[in-house]
Amino acid sequence: MNTRKLAFLIILTALCLAIQITPRPPNVEFTSFFCFVMGLTEGVVFGGFFGSFVMLINGFLSPYGFGGLNIPFQMVGMIIAGALGGVYRRFTRNISFSARFSLETAVLGAFIALTYDLITNLGFGIQLVLAGESPSLAFVTAIASGSFFSLVHIVSNTLVFGVLFLPVTNALKSLSVGKFPWSRKEHLYS
Repeated sequence: MNTRKLAFLIILTALCLAIQITPRPPNVEFTSFFCFVMGLTEGVVFGGFFGSFVMLINGFLSPYGFGGLNIPFQMVGMIIAGALGGVYRRFTRNISFSARFSLETAVLGAFIALTYDLITNLGFGIQLVLAGESPSLAFVTAIASGSFFSLVHIVSNTLVFGVLFLPVTNALKSLSVGKFPWSRKEHLYS
């Protein structure tokens, strides 16, 4: 790992954790966006590692309290977000500023939020089973109680990915951070 990549990891981790501990509406988050960007710029493994690391720390420092048994499920959800950034990198050859591209990244953001919420609701269901509730009722309860928060998460992730992806990747590209699937000479807005 070179110095630039290490600095990038440290700065993005600090930014994610600072955003995670600031007061905000529940399930409005930027961590999945930054995990996705990390995966895009540094690859599948690095994106997944970044997601798991941030969520492990967040599980202990969250303003909503200790994550408990749900921490591993949160980590898996963010591993998927970071890894999807790396997968997206492999299939993206030309990124341009257009409504189609913004819609594409917005849909990816919604998919990541839905996947994350299903995984963490599964973790909550397992906690209910361990507390003595029947498995079928536990998982229905977990999904039902989390449905409003999932809707908020999906809508906010859709907006975050659709609006912020191009400006953030342009800024990172101008700083020469990471390897991008487009040429270094080409600017995304051209």
